[in-house]
Amino acid sequence: MTNSIDRAGIEKTYGVIRPHLRCTPVVEIPASDFGLGDSTLVFKLELMQHSGSFKARGATANLLLRKPGRDGVTAASGGNHGTAVAYAAQRHGAKATIFVPTICSPAKIARIRQYGAELVITGERYADALVECEAFAAQHDVLNIHAFDQPETLLGAGSVGLEFERQSPDLDTVLIAVGGGGLIGGVAAWFAGTNTRVIGVEPELSPTLTDALKAGHPVDAPAGGIAADSLAPKRVGERMFPIAQKHIAEVLLVSDEEIVNAQRALWERLRIVAEPGGAAAFAAILARRYQPKAGERVGVLVCGANTEAVRFT
Repeated sequence: MTNSIDRAGIEKTYGVIRPHLRCTPVVEIPASDFGLGDSTLVFKLELMQHSGSFKARGATANLLLRKPGRDGVTAASGGNHGTAVAYAAQRHGAKATIFVPTICSPAKIARIRQYGAELVITGERYADALVECEAFAAQHDVLNIHAFDQPETLLGAGSVGLEFERQSPDLDTVLIAVGGGGLIGGVAAWFAGTNTRVIGVEPELSPTLTDALKAGHPVDAPAGGIAADSLAPKRVGERMFPIAQKHIAEVLLVSDEEIVNAQRALWERLRIVAEPGGAAAFAAILARRYQPKAGERVGVLVCGANTEAVRFT
C-alpha cells in the first residue's frame, strides 16, 4: 500500500531512497548581500542533486517502491523529470523510454541521451508529450512514472523539505517554484502543522496553481514563458491540490525578466548556475514580490540547473 503523503510517509520513503541520493547543501546569505534588507536567505542547493534537479528523488522513489515492467519504465517530461527517470533507470538496470516536447532544452535532451534512455521528441508542450507517453504505456509492459501526479513522486519530492528542516530547523518561510505541483505538494506536506510557511512561485505566463486556487480545482492554464520546459504543465496535479489548499500560504507570480534577473544575481553573487525554473523562487524575493520581515529566515529552493547558460573557454 502506498504511504500517505504526510510527514510519516515522507520520512519512510526517505529511508528507502536516501542511499541513492545526495543530501544537497544549504548556504546562508544575508539578504543585504542582494540589497534586500535585514533578513537571512537560506538557499537549498538541490540543483546539485543527481541528474541536475530535485526530480531524482521522485524518480528514485518510483523505481524502488514500484516495479518496472518487462519493457522497463517510461515518462513524459518537460525535461528534468525525464532526465531524472533516465538516470534512475540506468542506475537500477531498467530500460527507459522518455517523451519530451520540442521546447525541451538542448541541455536536458543531451542529459537524457547521456543516461542511455530512448528519447522521443513529440508535440509542442508537456501535455502533448504526456498523451504520447500514455499511449505508449498502454501498448507496452512498462512502469509509467508521472512527473508530479503520482504518490511516490510526491513522497520523494517531500524529502527535500525533510532535509531542509534538518539542515536549517528554524526557517520561518520557504519559497518553492511551482510547475505541476509535485515539489511544492511534497514540501508543503512535510511542513504541514509546523511554524514554517510554504509559498509558491509561478511564472506569470504559466499560472497553473494560481488559476486552480481561484477556481477551487485544477484547471487548464496558459503554458508559456522562459521556464516553460519545467514550470508549464497544462494543469497542476489532482493529488497535490488538496495539500495546496490546506498548507500553502500564498502563490506569487514573477515575470520572465525577473526570472532572468534572478539567474544573473545567483551567478554574479554566488557563482550558482540555475536554469529559469531553478531561479524562479529567488526571483520572487529579488523582485520584492515577497518582502521578508526584519530578522526573518527565508528558505529558497534552487531546484534545477539543467541549462547551457555558461560557456567555459
